[in-house]
Amino acid sequence: MVLAIHNIFTAYGFWLPNDPRGSWSDYVRDWELFPFGPATKVETRGSIAHVPHNRDHRLAAKAALRYPPVHFSGEQALAVANGFKQAVDRSGFVIHACSILPEHVHMVVKRHRLDDRQVMNQFKGEASKSLEGAGLHPFREWRLPSGRRHTAWTQKGWAVFLNSIEDIHRAVQYVERNPIKEGRPPQRWSFIKSYQMY
Repeated sequence: MVLAIHNIFTAYGFWLPNDPRGSWSDYVRDWELFPFGPATKVETRGSIAHVPHNRDHRLAAKAALRYPPVHFSGEQALAVANGFKQAVDRSGFVIHACSILPEHVHMVVKRHRLDDRQVMNQFKGEASKSLEGAGLHPFREWRLPSGRRHTAWTQKGWAVFLNSIEDIHRAVQYVERNPIKEGRPPQRWSFIKSYQMY
């Protein structure tokens, strides 16, 4: 039985569908990325971030994107966190751990009546509203032909289903250590509820 989910969702331009290390994408949607090859779908659930690869090829693909890759500043990360709190207050999500990094988010969320994609979309949507409201949206200078702002997030994300207390503790520790691994201070958000609290 699924008790919680480790969600990972990324900012625009972080991990491309044809990343030479592999990706979880089935196809390439953006025309500017087609010259860099087809989607590099893999089935593994483990991290492939450290797989040896052609770094120049990966960076050239990022440079070809229509918009610059999103890299959240500290101020933008706070706005994202405020959006996450709004999602928690509105939908009753219970978050056991959350790390907001410059290019992606890790989050351990107690199982909810919504499915994992709906949960991630709620968090992305509220974070986007918060960024917009604070005047900090990464694409505040660009508009789509429809007049709407381009999203700061990729369309999908990853979900690792946690079926035991041990799985949850392991995922929480991983998420809490993520900023430290990147040389950043630990993150303590007000919307976190420790797994031991209930």
